[in-house]
Amino acid sequence: MKPSPNRAVVLVSGGLDSATVLAAARAQGFDCYALSLDYGQRHRIELESAKKVAASNGAFEHRIVRIDIGGFGGSALTDHQIGVPKKAGAADEIPITYVPARNTVFLSVALGWAEVLQARAIFIGANAVDYSGYPDCRPEFIEAFQTMANLATKAGVGGRPIDIQAPLINLSKAEIIKLGLKLNVDYADTISCYNPGIDSRICGECDSCRIRADGFAAAGLPDPAISV
Repeated sequence: MKPSPNRAVVLVSGGLDSATVLAAARAQGFDCYALSLDYGQRHRIELESAKKVAASNGAFEHRIVRIDIGGFGGSALTDHQIGVPKKAGAADEIPITYVPARNTVFLSVALGWAEVLQARAIFIGANAVDYSGYPDCRPEFIEAFQTMANLATKAGVGGRPIDIQAPLINLSKAEIIKLGLKLNVDYADTISCYNPGIDSRICGECDSCRIRADGFAAAGLPDPAISV
């Protein structure tokens, strides 16, 4: 494959943030290669949303890669013996919905594909403002992964480092929504719920549902996913 300064791998979960970051990467002129991970999450319906998001936002290619980190358990998002909480925990506690090392694994897989594609960048929708307390959604984590990527890849040691971009990292959920609407993101294609019902309806009670609802309320807009 010939080198291209315009290729980027974009992590796409099917949620609001990743849909926005895919549109943002496209707006920067990148040919976007969407990557979704089937990691044993109980809310696998998000992968169907990821397909819609990738298609509607012009991804050049979309791959779903199976890596069963959920088999280790330790998170309400992967372990059916652990209930998804319906109320926020203490502000200084990492929520039980945190999946151990998830973004580290996701970015590592994206890094491998980016090297093969000779891509210039990787985009992730990590957010440190309305982020539920996950340690792998902080700017410090992104900076540390960038350092690792520079050291651990042929591209990095060859003087062509792959840029790890998290353009939503310091935005509120309302600001993300407004940005996405400017970029023509159809949020009806997205799902944020950690515990959807068998009919794929959102629970409206989990942390992710609450953050999303608060974001649309702060933006002064209805959530189109609720009316579909």
